[in-house]
Formats: sequence, structure tokens, C-alpha cells
Amino acid sequence: MAVETCPLGTDSASSEDAWDRFVKSSSDGTPFHLTAWKEVVEGVFGHTPHYIVAREADEIRGILPLFEIYGLRSGHCLSSVPYGVYGGTCTTDPEGSAALLREAMRLGQRLRARYVELRQLHHPLPGLSTRHPFVTFTRLMSPDPEVNLMAIPRERRRMIRKGARFGLTARRGWGSLVDFHEIYSISRHNLGAPPFPLRMFEAIRDQFGSAAELLTIWHGGQLVAGVVSLFHQDRVMPYYGACLPEARALAANDFMYWELMRMSCLQGYRVFDFGQSHAGSGTYDFKRHWGFEPEPIAYQYLLVRTSEVPYRQVSPPRGNAAVRVWKRIPLPLTKRLGPALIRWLPLH
Repeated sequence: MAVETCPLGTDSASSEDAWDRFVKSSSDGTPFHLTAWKEVVEGVFGHTPHYIVAREADEIRGILPLFEIYGLRSGHCLSSVPYGVYGGTCTTDPEGSAALLREAMRLGQRLRARYVELRQLHHPLPGLSTRHPFVTFTRLMSPDPEVNLMAIPRERRRMIRKGARFGLTARRGWGSLVDFHEIYSISRHNLGAPPFPLRMFEAIRDQFGSAAELLTIWHGGQLVAGVVSLFHQDRVMPYYGACLPEARALAANDFMYWELMRMSCLQGYRVFDFGQSHAGSGTYDFKRHWGFEPEPIAYQYLLVRTSEVPYRQVSPPRGNAAVRVWKRIPLPLTKRLGPALIRWLPLH
């Protein structure tokens, strides 16, 4: 089996089209394995991609997307993948996985990286150092919206109906992206966290096409909440959500995620993927209150120039000094500083 780190050129084995066809046909594939995510990360943040392909003759047997990272906390490392929930190897068999890991180790040694990080969800790889800093929340959906509604705990159903009584409405489309990003920036500021830049959302829109969508929630003609979702195979993934603080009393978040679930099941999607959270966070509790159960995400490591498994820091506690300081910075300034800072926190 031949293995190569390639620039995804135009030959049949390593072209972007061949790569994406393989990802879309694999049970291990996620939106973050697609070359669209490569274009987003490389184009917006400038991290260097190193994409590895295992092939037999002209047939792809496995792929591994990696990015070279110089992080404030992580140092010099390789990640699969930054800013994404999932990543790691995507293969047809164990031999393909083993070949990809050998090449990843050689690449790490050549680049003098400290380690290689793989975010394996479905099939953790045997023999690798592993941590579980995050969990994900997924659940099968019925094609019948009423069945899905009744599967949601009673209190959440009450909040959904409360949002409807307040006259909340949902709209689909990217036309309100700039206004959504303003709400998103406010939400991140209130959390004490830097925001992603507007151009990242524009890149997601442009690179993913119909596989990404902005859903916005309106009240009396005002945009009060929104979420950018990714769609892959039979899965819908609400990934970047935000809500005005004053809209929480309108149950805007519950109404928004229900509308996304309702619309998605009618379109034929069968898995609702709430994405990652860490225990003790507000998002973790919110997803549990929807009746979703946590599933660990295996963060696995090839140790190249370190003998210790990296400490994977989750979001800092609310009382953290950096959080308090960020909340005090004026919002317009955080919108300018945040995107520059987030480039150096790709594993955060």
C-alpha cells in the first residue's frame, strides 16, 4: 500500500474530487474531513495543510487531513483538525489506518512537531495515548416532526411552545449573515471568549454551498438568534449558534434548535448532532436537558518530540482572569482583536 503526503493535485488518486468522494462514501467521514474545511482553515487562518492519502493502485484506502499548528498553548504540532469537532483517520480497513499513522509520525518527525493530535469519534485507534476532554451529543430523528417533538423532555417542549407564543419565526438563508455575526460577537463577548471573524462564516458559506446553512430567528422584525449548521450524509450539525441576551426570555434558543430539527427531519436527515461540549459547561447542561446523552470524543496522540500526553485545556472557568478581562474590553475592540487571537488558539 502506497502512502503519500500530497498537495491534493489533479492526478486521479490525490485530486480534491477523489478525496471528497472517498470521505462522502465512508462511515468515518465528517464535514471536517472534506476539502471544503481545508479551504476554510487555510484561507482564513493560514495554517499549512498536510493531507495524507493511503492508496492501493489507483484506489484510495484511507485519508488523514492534518494541519501544521503553532499555537500559544499547544506549541508546534499537527492537528486533525483545528476548529473542528471531529477529524482523524478515515479508512476502509485497519491496514489503511496503520499506514496513515506511520506516515503521520514520519511527517511529525520531519517537521519537528511536538505531537500529532487526532479527534477520533467513531473508531478510536488502538495503542495510542488518549484523553477525553469533550463529549458529543447525537440522536436519531424520526421523519415525523411530532414524534421528534414528543421525544424532547416536557420542560423543553414547554419552552419551544413559549417561543411560538411570543411570535418567534424562523428564516433560512445567508442574507442576514452580517447581522448574525453581530449577535454572535455579542454572545462570545458575554462568554469572555474571542469571536471567529466574519470572513470565516463567509468562507463556510462559499466552500460548503448547500451543505451549510444559516437559520435565523426573528421577533417583531428583529433578528434575535441564529445558527450556522453543516449537513453531511444523513446528519445535521448545528455548529455556530448565538442568541441576544434579552431573547433568552423569549425561549429563542429552544425555538431555534427545534425549528432546525423540524426542518431537517422533513428534508430527510436522520441524525441531529449537537456537537461537542465539556462537562460542567452551560452548553453541556442545555443539551442534556434536551434528552441527549453524551458520547466521549477520543483525542488521540502520536507523541513525536514529547513523552507526555498534551493537556487539552477546555474552555476556561467563568472566574478565570482572562475571561474577566475579555468581558471588560469594549465589544468593538474584541471584534478586531478576537479574530487575530483565535488564529493562535486553534486547538482551544
